[in-house]
Amino acid sequence: MRSLTLVCCVLVLVATAPQTATGQAASTATTAGGPDEPSIHAVYPDPVAGGDEGEFVVLSIPDETNIGEYAVTDGDSTAPVPNTTASGRVVLSTAPNRTRTLTDWPVVGLGGHLGLANSGERIRLQRGNRTVDAVRYADPAEGELGVVHGSVVRWRPLGATDRPVVRAAGGEVRAFTLPDTPAAPIRPIRDADERVYLAGYTLSSARVADALIAAQRRGATVRVLLEGEPVGSRTAAEARTLDRLTEAGVPVRVLTGSRARYRYHHAKYAVADEQAVVLTENWKPAGTGGNSSRGWGVVTAQPRVVAGLNRTFRSDAGWQDSKSWGQYRRGRQFERGEPATGEYQTRFSAESVTVRRTDLLVTPDNAQGELVATIDSADDSVDVVQPTVGDWDSPLLRALRRAASRGVEVRLLLSDAWYVREENTRTAKRFREWAKRNDAALAAKVADPDGRYEKIHAKGAVVDDERVVVGSLNWNEQAATENREVVVVLHGSDAAAYFGAVFDTDWAAGGFDTPVGVLAAVVSLLVVAGLAARRVSFEA
Repeated sequence: MRSLTLVCCVLVLVATAPQTATGQAASTATTAGGPDEPSIHAVYPDPVAGGDEGEFVVLSIPDETNIGEYAVTDGDSTAPVPNTTASGRVVLSTAPNRTRTLTDWPVVGLGGHLGLANSGERIRLQRGNRTVDAVRYADPAEGELGVVHGSVVRWRPLGATDRPVVRAAGGEVRAFTLPDTPAAPIRPIRDADERVYLAGYTLSSARVADALIAAQRRGATVRVLLEGEPVGSRTAAEARTLDRLTEAGVPVRVLTGSRARYRYHHAKYAVADEQAVVLTENWKPAGTGGNSSRGWGVVTAQPRVVAGLNRTFRSDAGWQDSKSWGQYRRGRQFERGEPATGEYQTRFSAESVTVRRTDLLVTPDNAQGELVATIDSADDSVDVVQPTVGDWDSPLLRALRRAASRGVEVRLLLSDAWYVREENTRTAKRFREWAKRNDAALAAKVADPDGRYEKIHAKGAVVDDERVVVGSLNWNEQAATENREVVVVLHGSDAAAYFGAVFDTDWAAGGFDTPVGVLAAVVSLLVVAGLAARRVSFEA
């Protein structure tokens, strides 16, 4: 299992590089220029290539600026910028041909020599003898880009996006739940004639594969992007599905390898012509097939959301960690998984609901901060449904406790799936005990499916009966800071009423109060009796 660490260095503006809590020198950024002058957006000092070939500096440039009046210096050497007019993000490099293989931004070759020290450096952007902008960095990890955020430099893998929140004007969206309405997430794919970009963690549903192949045969451009190393490995059933797609001419790519930008590609969405589907479920029988999990989803034709997901898909599928299914599959063995075969009554039909606005969030770029701010702005209520949650002191859970402390009614509903039931029972108990000690308006429990679904897999929230959070993000720090996740926030009482009714019904069904020790014994018996002869696969 691969691991990428996103490093955020806290900055102190002093003459010498300050020390962080770990003893490493922090990174700093200062700006002396005005708003109409270029500024340093990022530095890339430690390429994976030998000899650091291709290192570069990224400028943020006002529209139609002649940057030939500027130079970049490290104090020892200075590299003048050639006469050229530029706008937006531009990469400066003394090895432009190599650098063009590392970035999609336009690259301008620098004159002279400029070396970005791996141990740390102060880089200045100058106009004549005047310093327009300066950045001091320290101890970057190999292959990471240092992006300037105000006075802070944050390090992230090269190729990872840095997207702002996309905010779309209001309109109608189609809200749905699973397992109740399994046709809802597939219908846009079945109707598509021009393009289908499907992104997921896993894909093993024959229904989804049928829809993708049919779209491709109608002449649509069809592309699939998945996680390369899902937890528990990939099943033989999924391998057969992806083989079938490839044989039908549908390109399938997976994100994997040493240059992977994200710990997991866990996003679950599709762009189908001018519609987009964003959901909490995997493209498999247990998820979109309606054979197991409680899930939430939405279909929208809001142009800004569709365009934002289109850009996300293209940037994620087009980087060096994206490999074809055929290349990835070579020499690999896949194990048998347990199919989901449950059947459930439709209690909640898909409905068209009006929204005032929709926000498109992605991780690790912007989602966690936006969701924390959403909870912090709550006045009356926050209802959260999650398969499980992360560390007690993670930002989202701290935000829930802050809300409860100021009188907001908070309810947290967790999954009863056998593989997280013991953990979730402890978590719910800890929240209840905290609420009692602090006289806070917070309730937490483990769901009782009561025959309406097999287990909770939804990842969402309803805030103040006015906003709804729907997406792939499990509320833990790793998912928020290292994974690729996609989330939408729907603003409007209609959407909140729809998903609020689903939450209320699932909450009212009751919860498990079985002692943790008894749960452990039950789980152990299940494993020994029913799972000893086969591999266990966990959903994410």
